[in-house]
Amino acid sequence: MRLAFPGILVALMMSVGSSAQVPPQAAPEATPQATPPSPSQVPTEMPPAVPAWTTAQDHQHMLDLLGIQQLRPGADGRNPSAPNAVNYDESRASLYSPPANPLRASEKRSPVRTSAQWWRSRRPELEKILDREIYGRMPKRVPTVEWKLLESQEEIQDGIRVRRKELVGVVDNRGYPAVQVGIRMQLTVPVTKASSSPVIMELGFIGPNPFAPPGSARPDWHRMVLERGWAVAIVDPRSIQADNGAGLRLGIIGITAKGELRGPEDWGVLRAWAWGASRALDYFETDRDVDATRVAVEGLSRYGKAALVAMAYDKRFALGLIGSSGAGGAKLLRRDFGERVENLAAVNEYHWMAGNFLKYAGPLTTGDLPVDAQHLIALCAPRPLFIGAGALEGDGWVDPHGSFLAAVAASPVYELLGVKGLSGVVYPETGVIAGEGALAFRRHAGGHTAEPNWPAYLQFAQRHFTAPSPGAPR
Repeated sequence: MRLAFPGILVALMMSVGSSAQVPPQAAPEATPQATPPSPSQVPTEMPPAVPAWTTAQDHQHMLDLLGIQQLRPGADGRNPSAPNAVNYDESRASLYSPPANPLRASEKRSPVRTSAQWWRSRRPELEKILDREIYGRMPKRVPTVEWKLLESQEEIQDGIRVRRKELVGVVDNRGYPAVQVGIRMQLTVPVTKASSSPVIMELGFIGPNPFAPPGSARPDWHRMVLERGWAVAIVDPRSIQADNGAGLRLGIIGITAKGELRGPEDWGVLRAWAWGASRALDYFETDRDVDATRVAVEGLSRYGKAALVAMAYDKRFALGLIGSSGAGGAKLLRRDFGERVENLAAVNEYHWMAGNFLKYAGPLTTGDLPVDAQHLIALCAPRPLFIGAGALEGDGWVDPHGSFLAAVAASPVYELLGVKGLSGVVYPETGVIAGEGALAFRRHAGGHTAEPNWPAYLQFAQRHFTAPSPGAPR
């Protein structure tokens, strides 16, 4: 990574995204225009060098590549009388055997018994399977990113003097000039700190949240973080990769593929967003105002999925705060509760995943999945991870209990590596934190939001930011 500070504005490629995860609806497609837009504009046309393409066309192309004639319908969250009505009955949720132990590859192979075996063989094996079947394989060669400081100024936020930096990470597109990508990031650091600050980095929205009520103020968690003397960073995933299938020939995926269509094992949008989060971490390693060894990655809903993927694949992240991530995130897929695999494979969500994932919505089934959420969580070990969700009424779609069970199933890996997991811990009552070690879980009484969990998030982060590092190899 190179760092530069010119006084010029860098154009940003963006597309419309959504963080809502209650029963999904197909969002209107937005595709970038030939002249790069300003940060406040929404692109409307493809660059001339990139053929016009729709999400429906891309979805069908992947089905054709895989030889799939038809996908099973996902859970219907609107019509309780539908044959595929969503299930919120715990007694009907467990259609499959208990979650597999991540330390055991199969019944025919002995489980991993030492930390050396985990780092040397089992962890790389799980990464390969997750790449191939779930999130897609990142190209071996991805362009470099040059971070540029667009603006830096001191101001007062919530009574705290801070330095706010507006940054853009410009992706080297010389290999495919038709597409431009600028990763948008805002970094706010208390100026009274004598030493570098830990960072709470959210994958979210810079400026007004398009899904928040009109006139909503800055989220209260910003103040809570700044009062601790920590920095707040926001990275906009939409500036990395569009949140739709039409944009797969654009963004960082489009640059690396030179505008060509994805293959079944190529990376999906969650993996691309996670890559962008890692590039923000690259920047922190160059900024003396922050402590790059104490960076927590946080996100809600689809951005919670991406935050968990970033935490799993990049061992430099010190801590993860994962809110209501649901299917494709912390929720066990091998449970029929809330969103199903078939919803993830449908036209409005498939782009998050590898093309190969669509197989499990037809002709294969959820029971054929070789890995599940506990394997993804296990890749975060032994680093601290807090998984949160809301109440069943309002956040049942993400299956809070399924996320807790996945964390419990990942606990043997944490314990093998010398830290406390959630083994033997019972599903907590609403508002109660489960876990006293490196894994924690809490469901609040609200809906699809992380706001009620922020005090618990920050207490967890405080404990682990001040504790010795668990020592994950880098």
